[in-house]
Order: sequence, then C-alpha cells, then structure tokens
Amino acid sequence: MKLKGITTIILACTLLITGCSSQAGQNQDKSNVGQSVSVTYPLTIKHAFGETVIEKQPEKVVTISWGNQDVPLALGVVPVGVSKANYGKADENGLLPWTAEKYKELGVEKPVTFDDIDGLDYEAISNANPDVILAAYSGITQEEYDMLSKIAPVVAYPKLPWQTYWRDQITTNATAIGKKDEGDKLVSNLEDLIAEKTSEYPNLKGKKAAFCYFNPADLGKFYIYLPTDPRAAYLTDLGLEFPDSVQKLAQTSDSFALEISSENIDKLSDIDVIVTYGNDTLLKQLQSDPLLGTVPAIKRGSVALIEDGSTLAASCTPSALSIPKTIDEYLKIIGEAADKVQ
Repeated sequence: MKLKGITTIILACTLLITGCSSQAGQNQDKSNVGQSVSVTYPLTIKHAFGETVIEKQPEKVVTISWGNQDVPLALGVVPVGVSKANYGKADENGLLPWTAEKYKELGVEKPVTFDDIDGLDYEAISNANPDVILAAYSGITQEEYDMLSKIAPVVAYPKLPWQTYWRDQITTNATAIGKKDEGDKLVSNLEDLIAEKTSEYPNLKGKKAAFCYFNPADLGKFYIYLPTDPRAAYLTDLGLEFPDSVQKLAQTSDSFALEISSENIDKLSDIDVIVTYGNDTLLKQLQSDPLLGTVPAIKRGSVALIEDGSTLAASCTPSALSIPKTIDEYLKIIGEAADKVQ
C-alpha cells in the first residue's frame, strides 16, 4: 500500500546525477583504491526481484533512496553519486548532517548528489558509470529495477519495498561492495552502542509502543507503521515492544503502514507510548479530539513528539551514520513520554 500525503516522510531520495567537480572525482577515486575484500566474486545476491550477480568488487558505487549511502561511507568508500535527502534539514548539497560530516572526513567537500523527487533519471545514473547500484532499502518497482539493471547490477530490497531493517541494509550493501566482515562489525558496534545508551533508560523496557502519523488537518484518520517498517522496528532496539493490537494489524497486511479510521481508535488502547511527528500543538489537537482523545496514551500525554521535518525526524528511519548522532536525543524524548505511563 502506498500512502499518499506522507510519501516524503516515509521515504526519500533516489538519483539524479547533475555533474561532478574534478576535485570530488579525484577524492572519490582515492577513497575506493585498495579496498579489502571479505567476499568472493562473482557474488550472487538474492532479493525481491530474483538475484543479482556482481562479477568483481565494485570500484564505482551509486546509491539510491534512503540511507543506503551511509553504508559505504561508514566503511570508508565514497560513492560516485547519491540521492539528496528530501526530508529533514539537509545542507546545500542535499545531505543530512551525519552524511555530510562523513564525506568531509573522507576528504570530499562537494560530493555528487542528485535530486530524484520526480523519479529516477536513468540517463544521469548511466553517465555516472557505476559498477553497482545500492538500493537495499528502497521502494523501486520491477520496471525501475529492470531499467537500472541495464546500467549496472542492482542490489534491491530483500523482500518488500520500504521494509528493510537497518541491520539488513548494512549487511546487504556491505556485502555487495566486498566488505561483508566490515559490515558485520559495524552492525555489532552499533548494537553495542544502542545497548549502552538504552541501559540509561530502564523505564522503556517492556513498554508497549507504536509509531504513528497524524495529519493535523485531517484527524479523521491516521497511519500506524507496522513492525516491518524500520522506524517502527527501531523502537524494539530501544527496549520497547509492540502491543498486541499492532501485532494483529501486521498479520493483515504486507505493507509497512496502514491507514486507520479514527472511529476504530479503541483498537489501539493497549499502547503505552505513541511516537509521532509533531509538536505540542499537535498533542493538544489530539487530546481535544472526541475520538483520538479517548486513547489512554494521548489522554495522559505519553506521546513522544518528534518535530516534523527536523534532523531528528529524518533519523527516525535509522541508518549506519544517523544512529550514533541522534540516539541520545531520541531516547530522551521517548524516555520523557514513558515517564508519564503509570
């Protein structure tokens, strides 16, 4: 199910390569020289559209969609082109802070980025001459996959669109570029970091939580992200659990989110903490709504409000680089909401 009206929140990016400065190109070439190889080529990667064979370790990496660029960057590989972030507070290059910072660490001041808001620019992608296109977390269609595959081997999502966890995003993309061992180590390090940070918030453990989206202009319905959505799944990394109501909803859909009429809000009365995009004004609207205001979590204010369009909001769908940069702020907001649960 594709959710109209919240597309920019749910996803972001793909590719539109508009050019590359010679300095950036030189820096990228240097970043890709002498990579260690922890996989054997030819390499076959299975995914939703079948399987992709990568004949040799890629030297030129292109990434499309949300967060995929952070994997090679975290492993010291500079992509020859990446999607601009179309949600959150990006810089003049269209990059979120953690991505931009990593580029600078790797010696690239002006990376190649593309604006794909109107769809994939296949000609521009082809002009980048990639050896592989990373899209482990994306929503590309069969037609888009087929078109991209004429340019370079494409690493698509494992099963369903927009339903790749951050761990799988890392391991899949890392394996494709010959850095499986490094990718596994990166996952392990992030898991250790998350465990360390969440230990400071014992009040989260066992609390029932759900990630929702409310449109202030239309509270007659709302959206709930299901356990297969990476931003919802991330809550379980923080010690929270899905309530039975959300688990049951997940059994009825293969999508990452569901639209629910506010008339059926009673089905979600078992939620302790609601995480959502918004501010105090939204909470007041929810509490004054005759239907939504009856939900215990909303009534008592155990709602973790993430400012819509903020850097933190962009990190709610976690990536290899965003987790270390935003986990403290995220836990603080959710922890304060959990404190209101009796």
